[in-house]
Amino acid sequence: MDVDSPVFAIAVAAELAGMHPQTLRQYDRIGLVVPGRTRGGSRRYSMRDIEQLREVAQLSSEGMSLPAIARLLDLEDEVRMLRRRVTELEGSLRAERENRPGVRVFAAGASGQVFTVGTTRRIRRSTEVVLWRPRAASGEAGEDDTASPERAG
Repeated sequence: MDVDSPVFAIAVAAELAGMHPQTLRQYDRIGLVVPGRTRGGSRRYSMRDIEQLREVAQLSSEGMSLPAIARLLDLEDEVRMLRRRVTELEGSLRAERENRPGVRVFAAGASGQVFTVGTTRRIRRSTEVVLWRPRAASGEAGEDDTASPERAG
């Protein structure tokens, strides 16, 4: 069951929270714990609402005022929303980094082949030295004058 699904009628919610239904109505009127509503206007409480009602009861019994409790609940909701947003943004950033052209890392093997390397993978360094010398030019136009490898050491 989703903790945010409004499924409990006021009598059940009051029993689960250990409160009188009139207390839940009062908290709804002052905006402390606001339940969902059915099409007919009946209150429906979610498990998150029940948890908040229990928290209100605990904080109230410790001497915290209802306006202070309301502010605390608002801040908790904001933190929950911001954490959810951070998780979404981290996923988007991860996907962007993985799929963005030009961000891939390449390495060359000892025989000259080039391959893609994951950004978190470390490549063992080689101490082999490769010298590149131009091929002898034949003087004819259009001939390949790319470099050729010559291994040393």
